[in-house]
Amino acid sequence: MSDSQTPIPQPSAEIRQWAMFCHLAAFLGLVLPFGNLIGPLILWQMKKETDPFIDAQGKEALNFQITASLAIAVSIMLIVVIIGFPLLLLIGIGATVLTIIAAIKANDGLSYRYPFCWRPVK
Repeated sequence: MSDSQTPIPQPSAEIRQWAMFCHLAAFLGLVLPFGNLIGPLILWQMKKETDPFIDAQGKEALNFQITASLAIAVSIMLIVVIIGFPLLLLIGIGATVLTIIAAIKANDGLSYRYPFCWRPVK
């Protein structure tokens, strides 16, 4: 059997669950200011040494939340010229939907990469 046909081992249920929590921790932003950044950052820092899957998904969640936060900051500045209001709504809905999709994929053991994401955390 060649390397291209070798099956990739599925992460355990516990590993998949922690990867999912890394994505869902962004909803802490609904309760705390900057919680969307703090939640994924803390979970990723706590669990990144446990498994490479958690490390990758934690970084991906954090990078997306950094991107979303920057987009929200720009939208808030654009409120002055009215366009900021619809952009805030669009970013909020998009970030919510993509976060839920990422959490579901991570729980299924699939590595998820957010579209339109700046990745400063390597």
